[in-house]
Parts: sequence; C-alpha cells; structure tokens
Amino acid sequence: MAKVMTKSQVVGHLADKLELQKKAVAGVLEELVALATKECKTNGQFVVPGLGKAVKAHRKERMGRNPQTGEAIKIPAKTVVKFRLAKAFKDAVVPPKKK
Repeated sequence: MAKVMTKSQVVGHLADKLELQKKAVAGVLEELVALATKECKTNGQFVVPGLGKAVKAHRKERMGRNPQTGEAIKIPAKTVVKFRLAKAFKDAVVPPKKK
C-alpha cells in the first residue's frame, strides 16, 4: 500500500501549487482544523465543500461482550464525531458501477 502524505508534505504540495509560503499554508490548515472543531462542538456539524462534513452524533447505551471472558457488559452512551464524504468526492475516487 502507498504511504500516506504527512502534514508537511501536504503543506509543501499546497504551497507549491498555490505559490504561497509554507508557513501561510500551515496556518490556514491549522485555522481550518480549529474552526471545524469549534463549529462541530457548537452547531453539531462542519461542512468542507466538495469533501464532506463532520457530524456530531449520539450513540445509545448498548450491551456488548468482553472478548476475553465472554461476559456481557454495558457500554455507556456517548457522543462521537463521524465524517460523511460528499457524493461527488466518493464518485471521483471510486466510480459507481454501471448496471
């Protein structure tokens, strides 16, 4: 499997492509993450146009099993963040099958 791009590689690529300084691009990425965090906390979702959206969701309490002992345990309710990809992005990466 191919290696995943690191943050510095992403910053370097964007800086070259947009002809900006790496420091400016890194600042934009950090601000985007901070904004996404803040918006997801307060509004429950954050949209990155063309890529997808981060959504805050509530998981109900449920029963599970301890894999070592097989004992039934109660898994408490909790809030999680899910990222839903945009349809256009999904179709660009993995084209839909033709019927």
